[in-house]
Amino acid sequence: MVITKNTEGEKLTLHVQGRLDTTTAPQLEAELKSSLTGVSELVLDFAELEYISSAGLRVLLSTQKIMSRQGSMIVRHVNEDIMDVFELTGFADILTIEK
Repeated sequence: MVITKNTEGEKLTLHVQGRLDTTTAPQLEAELKSSLTGVSELVLDFAELEYISSAGLRVLLSTQKIMSRQGSMIVRHVNEDIMDVFELTGFADILTIEK
């Protein structure tokens, strides 16, 4: 997994590429924990994310809880397979998703 970070004032955009699974979820979680201070808008760009597991969903859920207290979180460019996972798990109702 490759994470590219872009900060513009209080807006943080993370481009996530590859697979978000048990092996890589801690990497995203660590990146988010070290980056969310002072962020009021978080954008997760999943244009190049190929796969997400339950470990990845757990990171998204914990990040959503943090961002609901300090601003907003948007998930963008979700492919069909990952959208299916979001819909089956109920995450489509929890997350703000822009295609």
